[in-house]
Amino acid sequence: MFFALLFCLPLVRSNYTLAIFTMIGFYALVCIGLTMLTGYAGQISLGHAAFYGIGAYTSAYMTATLGVSPWLAIVVGALISALVALLIGIPTFKLKGYYLALATLGFGIIVYTAFKELSSITGGSNGFFGIPSISLFGFEFMTDQSYFYLIWFFVFMALIFSRNIIHSRIGRGLRSIEGSEIAADAVGVNLMKYKLQIFVTSAIFTSISGSLLAHYVTFINPDLFTANTSIYFLIMVIIGGSNSIWGAIVGSATYVLLGELLKHYVPIILPNVGGEFEIVFFGVLLVLTLIYMPNGLVPQFIKIAGKRHKKERSAPIAFSIDTRATGGKTND
Repeated sequence: MFFALLFCLPLVRSNYTLAIFTMIGFYALVCIGLTMLTGYAGQISLGHAAFYGIGAYTSAYMTATLGVSPWLAIVVGALISALVALLIGIPTFKLKGYYLALATLGFGIIVYTAFKELSSITGGSNGFFGIPSISLFGFEFMTDQSYFYLIWFFVFMALIFSRNIIHSRIGRGLRSIEGSEIAADAVGVNLMKYKLQIFVTSAIFTSISGSLLAHYVTFINPDLFTANTSIYFLIMVIIGGSNSIWGAIVGSATYVLLGELLKHYVPIILPNVGGEFEIVFFGVLLVLTLIYMPNGLVPQFIKIAGKRHKKERSAPIAFSIDTRATGGKTND
C-alpha cells in the first residue's frame, strides 16, 4: 500500500518534490541495513559513511576513468565494501559498547582521510567530476523521475530481503544477541558469525546507495562522507525506531523534511546564524527522542493507529447497546 502510493508520487510533476523523495530513498537504503545492525543485533556503527564513500568512489572511478558499465561498478563497489566490512568487523566486534562505537568512528575517519589524500584516484578535496548516469537496455536514467523509481526499487527490494532475514533463524539469532550476548552465547548462538553477517549486509546496502548517489549527482567530494554523515545515519535510525525496518524510512523522511524546513526558515528567523545549526538542531532532537520516545516514531504511529482503530470498532457497539436500552426504538 505504501509503495503503491509512493510510486504514484511522480504524477505530482514537481522536480523539487521528486528530488526530496529521491534523497529520502538514498538514506532509507542505508538506514535499512543500519537498523538491522543497530536495532536487531544491538551493535553501534559510527563508520557507515566510509562504506557510502567506497561505493560512490568505486562507481565514479570505474565508470568515468575506466569506462566500465555502472552496474558492474556498483557490484564491484559492494564487493569491496563487503570485504572491508569483513576485515574491519573481525577485530572490532570483539569490542563492546562505547569501545565498538569509537573503533568504527576511527575507521570512518581513516577512510575519509584516504578519500582526501588519494587525489590521483578520488580527486582529493576538489572532488570527482563527470560521473556518467546509469543506463539500462538503452534507457538512460537522467531525470529526477527516473532516479526516483530506481532508488525506491532498491529500497523495496532491500525491505523485502531484510524482512525475510528478520523472520528467519538469523533474525532470531540477532534478537537474542541484542537481548543478551551472554544468554545467546550460552544457548549456542555464534555471536561473531551473526554480527559479521549483518555488518557485511549493511555495508553492501550502504555501498549500493553511495554508488547510486554518485551517478545521480554526477559529482562527489570527501565532505559527503565525513564522520558527521555517519552520525546523521544513526540519528535517522534512532528517530525512526531501531526496532522496526519501517523506522529506516520514517527516520530518513523525518531527517530530510526537517532539514529542508530548517534551510528555508532558519535564515529568515536568524539571518546571522551559520550552517552548523543543523548539527545543533538534530543533536537536540536526538536527545529529546531518547528521553521521551526511546523506541522512535514508528511505535508511536502504531499506537495512535491502534487507538483510532479501537475507537472506530467501539462506535457501533455503543449504538447497539443504546438501541436495546430504548426497547429497539431510536430517536429517528
